[in-house]
Amino acid sequence: MSLGSFERSSIAGFLILVAAVSSSAAAQLSREQGGKLALKIDGINKNAATEPVRSKTTPMSELEVNSYLAFNINDKIPRGLANPEIRMVGDGQLAGRVFVDIDEFKRHRSSGGFFDPLSYISGQVPLTARGVLHTRGGKGQFQLASAEIHGVPVPKPIVQELVSFFSRTPENPHGFNIDAPFNLPAKIRQIIVNPGETLLLQ
Repeated sequence: MSLGSFERSSIAGFLILVAAVSSSAAAQLSREQGGKLALKIDGINKNAATEPVRSKTTPMSELEVNSYLAFNINDKIPRGLANPEIRMVGDGQLAGRVFVDIDEFKRHRSSGGFFDPLSYISGQVPLTARGVLHTRGGKGQFQLASAEIHGVPVPKPIVQELVSFFSRTPENPHGFNIDAPFNLPAKIRQIIVNPGETLLLQ
């Protein structure tokens, strides 16, 4: 699996789209930290190409991931999304924030009517979300716990609409289903989310 395919994997795409809560590491983001993660991803892909795959644990810090998002794949973030940040809470919990261009989304969507909370929002707004990542045996699933825009709770169906819209690709025109299990990339068996650091086990 190539570096590019790792970046387009389900887990990477989901982390870009469902980011939540500002991270204290934001002020320390750097190209150097992003480069460190790029080298680690390269090592993960090289190890995945071996037969048999060598047992390997790769740590990824919160600072490295946020720097990588800011400097290494910023141009690959879907149009209408900006400045994603991830926070590694621990015990599998992830939180993050991403700025969403609501107008871009609404141009391709009919209004949900009076009770649609997005009807009263416009421009770029911060979508924050929190949930738990469950992984085992090369499979993963994300359990969304909550999402907000400007402190106002966003119902899960609307979160799914946003994720589906911004994660669409020619290969997957319906986008990412936040409830659906997915295969972990690069022969990763398990992902362990600790406070400030995530471990990728091959």
